[in-house]
Amino acid sequence: MKSNVGTIDRVLRIVAGLVLIALAATGTVGWWGWLGVVPLATGLFRFCPAYTLLGINTCPMKK
Repeated sequence: MKSNVGTIDRVLRIVAGLVLIALAATGTVGWWGWLGVVPLATGLFRFCPAYTLLGINTCPMKK
């Protein structure tokens, strides 16, 4: 797997994932809050399968 999630994108995914999981754990939102695991995982692994399918890459070019 080649990294295709850049730094800003990664931080936003991790924060959004943690917020959704926290809201689900406290009962503020329904079961769908546990879907926060998906952005959290893609942020931690720096790889998004959807980006691969769409040809998107937010990583800076490596020299």
